[in-house]
Amino acid sequence: MQSEQSLRVGYIPYLNCAPFFHYLADTGFSGSIVPGVPSALNTMLQSGAIDVSPSSSFEYALHSQDYLLLPDHSISSLGPVQSVLLFSPCPLNELQGQRIAITGESATSINLLRVLLLEYFKFPQVDDYVPVESVESLIADKQPALLIGDRAMKQAANLSEEMICYDLGALWFEQTGLPFVFALWILRRDRAQQMAAQLSELLQQLELSVQRAFSDLAALAQNIGFTGEEVASLVNYWQTMDYTLTDEHLAGLDLFVKLCCKHELLINLPKITFFKPIYS
Repeated sequence: MQSEQSLRVGYIPYLNCAPFFHYLADTGFSGSIVPGVPSALNTMLQSGAIDVSPSSSFEYALHSQDYLLLPDHSISSLGPVQSVLLFSPCPLNELQGQRIAITGESATSINLLRVLLLEYFKFPQVDDYVPVESVESLIADKQPALLIGDRAMKQAANLSEEMICYDLGALWFEQTGLPFVFALWILRRDRAQQMAAQLSELLQQLELSVQRAFSDLAALAQNIGFTGEEVASLVNYWQTMDYTLTDEHLAGLDLFVKLCCKHELLINLPKITFFKPIYS
């Protein structure tokens, strides 16, 4: 039976997930860790190949009837996020009519880009595509493109003077004044009762892992192999991220999904439903 199995937890192998996962085993977590980019974890959640995961907020919006949310945790930004970046050879208002390359790794970031351009920059439409060649090669050829995660940060660090880098977290905050929730801890609804005890423990373990990470972010950076000036840069990155999930975050999420519906990126508004932990 499923209740006898260990918890299968999805893991995004990006630096922004390190505070959740690096110390997780030290907290007593004994389940399985299943790595994948956000879009792959979305598919695994849909199929039941994993039980719970930090995954795209857009995935929750698409299939909220199948999911619950773990309370209190997210991967969000209140302003710049540094790892969801649009690279453009021209100012945004001159980008209309150009095709924008995307990686296909994330549903949330792609739809955030669409919402920003359609709603706030008044584009009549957004033409994006997943190229055969690498997105980095297109940026080198001065083509507009969206990158996320560690690849985005690496590209920004080596950006030519001819390209402009737009931070989508910053653009959202400038327009709305609200946090943007890139990822939520999503749980398959059919696992909630079967694995309630393990999920309740996971909630506590995540809190402990994040607390330990933020008690010494420099040590965390060094533990995962960074040295010298890289450590300070990574600490700054983690300090710009927000790993909580408050009413303000939910307001930002609510606005995002309403705009997705307005621009026909979503059909229905999702219902936000949380897992209720059990504690002895």
